[in-house]
Amino acid sequence: MIRRAAPAAPARHTPWRAGAAAVIRAVRTVGWYLDSVVGGQDYQRYVAHMRRVHPDKPIADKSAYWRERYADAERNPGARCC
Repeated sequence: MIRRAAPAAPARHTPWRAGAAAVIRAVRTVGWYLDSVVGGQDYQRYVAHMRRVHPDKPIADKSAYWRERYADAERNPGARCC
């Protein structure tokens, strides 16, 4: 006689798991926001723009992009606090 394994019990969703998931989502959202504020996604947007609008021009590497961006900010201070 072949015995079959008993079906697995359904996963229980305890209240702390739902709370932990909400906290993790909140931390990820805050991290994404802060990354956006300090310019973390700017290089990726630059690369996407160059590929879409200027496909024939070379794309600067990350360090060259940031050097040029900081130099431009020094040349044109605009509306910044310092």
